[in-house]
Amino acid sequence: MLSADIRSTFLSYFESHGHAVVPSASLVPSSYDPSVLLTTAGMQPFKPYFRGEQQPPGTRLTSCQKCFRTPDIDEVGNTARHLTFFEMLGNFSFGDYFKAGAIEMAWDIVTGKLGIDPSLLWATVHEGDASMGLGIDQEAVDLWLQAGIDRDRIVALGDDNFWKAGPTGPCGPCSEIYYDRGEAYGCGSSDCKPGCDCDRYLEFYNLVFMQYDRDEHGTLNDLPKQNIDTGMGLERISSLLQGNVSVFEIDSFRSIISWAEQRARVTYGSDPVVTKALRVLSDHGRSMTFLASDGVMPSNEGRGYVLRRVLRRAVQQADRLGMYRDGSGGVLAQLAEQVVDGFGTAYPELVQQRQIVAELLTSEEERFLRTMSSGSERLSVVIDAALEGGAATLAGDDAFQLHDTYGFPVELTEELARERGLAVDRSRFDELMREQRERARAAGAGSMPVEQAAAFVRLAGATTFVGYDETDIETRVAAIEPVGDDHQVLIKLERSPFYAEGGGQVSDSGVITGSAGQATVEHVLRYDGDQVVLARLDGIMHVGDDVRAQVDRDARAATEANHTATHLLHWALRSQLGDHVHQKGSLVEPGRLRFDFSHTSGVTSDELDAIERAVNAHIAAGEDVAWQEMPIDAARDSGAMMLFGEKYGDIVRMVTVGEGFSRELCGGTHVRNTAQIRQFLVTSEASVGSHTRRIEALTGEGAMQWLRSRASVAQQAAAHAHVDVHRLVEHVEQLTATTRRLERELSAARSAGMVDEALQAVQLIGNINAVVFRADGLDNDELLELADRLRSKLAPAAVLLGAAAADGKVQFVASMSDEAVAAGMKAGDIIRQVAPIVGGGGGGRPTMAQAGGRDASRLDEALAAGRDALQQAAAAGSTA
Repeated sequence: MLSADIRSTFLSYFESHGHAVVPSASLVPSSYDPSVLLTTAGMQPFKPYFRGEQQPPGTRLTSCQKCFRTPDIDEVGNTARHLTFFEMLGNFSFGDYFKAGAIEMAWDIVTGKLGIDPSLLWATVHEGDASMGLGIDQEAVDLWLQAGIDRDRIVALGDDNFWKAGPTGPCGPCSEIYYDRGEAYGCGSSDCKPGCDCDRYLEFYNLVFMQYDRDEHGTLNDLPKQNIDTGMGLERISSLLQGNVSVFEIDSFRSIISWAEQRARVTYGSDPVVTKALRVLSDHGRSMTFLASDGVMPSNEGRGYVLRRVLRRAVQQADRLGMYRDGSGGVLAQLAEQVVDGFGTAYPELVQQRQIVAELLTSEEERFLRTMSSGSERLSVVIDAALEGGAATLAGDDAFQLHDTYGFPVELTEELARERGLAVDRSRFDELMREQRERARAAGAGSMPVEQAAAFVRLAGATTFVGYDETDIETRVAAIEPVGDDHQVLIKLERSPFYAEGGGQVSDSGVITGSAGQATVEHVLRYDGDQVVLARLDGIMHVGDDVRAQVDRDARAATEANHTATHLLHWALRSQLGDHVHQKGSLVEPGRLRFDFSHTSGVTSDELDAIERAVNAHIAAGEDVAWQEMPIDAARDSGAMMLFGEKYGDIVRMVTVGEGFSRELCGGTHVRNTAQIRQFLVTSEASVGSHTRRIEALTGEGAMQWLRSRASVAQQAAAHAHVDVHRLVEHVEQLTATTRRLERELSAARSAGMVDEALQAVQLIGNINAVVFRADGLDNDELLELADRLRSKLAPAAVLLGAAAADGKVQFVASMSDEAVAAGMKAGDIIRQVAPIVGGGGGGRPTMAQAGGRDASRLDEALAAGRDALQQAAAAGSTA
């Protein structure tokens, strides 16, 4: 059976047994589950149902869930089974059937629909645990016997067969189905069976019987509703049914590997290096395509860094196979095409995001190829030096420099070093990274009492938020608690008009007034659907006090205008740039709005003009803004925009503008009519990360003030320049051109003025005129010009120049005539020896190379080392 047929058979089987088929959730976990970076298991999207926090769409569900596990990234390619991306088939029961139904259906589909020989199957059960008061799971044993498994093929195992969500909470025994691959894969022991460390028995189907709730004392109490959670890896069951030793040989991998074989002109299995590279490309090709189609963008942190890791690892292996030998690129985009062709029917989001994924991967590929060229060169130098010195470990400082200066991933450093027999001092690297992060965080540490507020919010009943309709109400203090000094307090209201920060919108400000005191609202924090107010109290306030809560109406009105304008901007961006645009973040506050979105290139001025005009057209039209609560399926059917990775409940709030050109799920506050926005003005557009752009804008009076201030500045500038304001741009262009010409002339004069001084440092090495000279104060262009002058004047010549700037940074230029290169003096080699001395790096061609550094105090030492390096290179060249 092909993988697609197995997937379809599984889902159809359980659908015929009363299960609702649920589409795969995103690889980006919903906001309710911050415990994981990416979706790692089939049951993960259903956690709120298992915990009783939300009502499932049915008591029986089945799915094929996209999953990703980051711990296996470095192992992919080295083994026959490790993957990052995989598909998990599962069937789930919420208080419906339990062990009997789960075991009966598992056995039926495995032996019936999938046709696996029952004589090759074993089952495991939980052996019990005296500390929990549990004996062997005899109920599961009896059910497996009824299914038809002999008693000697039912094995009792320990902790691995008891599932738990944590030290407390839902838990229960597990039962697994194993496949006997035969004696050839075994250890030869007469007692070999499931649980043995050898490769004979392969677990492929896990049934979790969620029946207990463990309290803080370790006592197990029966859950009011017993649940079933199962999982069967599609790749693993495909490997069994297709008779493959490796998951990389199943049909869904073979099509990708076949393309890579043709592109690289290699054969899978012909060589360990080739086989590893093809495995990495096929697995990482799948993972990067699925991650990118779910809205993940490459970055230096979080899930974006996971994508960047697998992407760069794929580039490195493609390069190892010679896929870039002809100078062409686009390997990753073509790799993604194979994934879309193979999985697009089951996962339509791959087809929908095809273009943006291809553009994203190509851009990141080109960027990393440049990084890899310089970083690999430097890594080879430090590895060679370590090996020559007899070291078994590459210094953490070197790994950090590669990461910090060259952008070279430490995981790739580890992998390439490992291939040459070296470990990396990761503890030292991590220490340097930690120091760098602490320095970056030092100035940004906040004072918000988050932990205290999170505990405080649970002291009283949930606050009822009424702020959509009311901004000035009578209510009561449900709880109050001091926070540190300066009369700061946490307040919980029974009813609150204050919007709690969330969804990009800042919290309301305002006042809470009682009979003996007044609290000025500074922040409103959101916790699990509840809220708590952080305020500064003047006077006295107690639990139970009747108070008046008033929102700052001016600030709220400005915030609402900016929030609705953000929805209009989102619509306009998609209209002008394409449907690949998705929101990546936002900030809505009284003074401005900020909107981050996915896009692979800068937005042109013409596009920005069109976007701004489109938004202002809807503002001028005075269109009504409405919101309503509805079932999520109805909102989805209406075309409402939903954010990647956001978890929505069964009932959602949809905000609609006009006749419905803009529909978004949103919990924020909005104007009632677009005319209240008055004016929309884009103030900036820029990149804020790989493939992510940011627009900042103003509305209403803020936009008018911005325009008036710019007009005033233009008038003042024109008056100082004695030109009409309409000629100001032309005048500035003329001044700029004149300034640049004068700067070039000054630069040429500065470098020319140092020629005579540099000539005093000429030293004859062999028949080459060598000059090593410190030229402080010259910038990089001036250094290059001085080097050209000296090389031309002294030919045959070898020139090494260094310059320290006022900020302590260093620049090097090495320039060699053809005769010097023939004599063994190569500019790139010399630069690579001197730059690390000042904490920098660089490289280049034999005739020309450049480098930078951070430690000007060691510049003289570096230049002296450069002089020695020239002499040694000449000596080695003459010997050769």
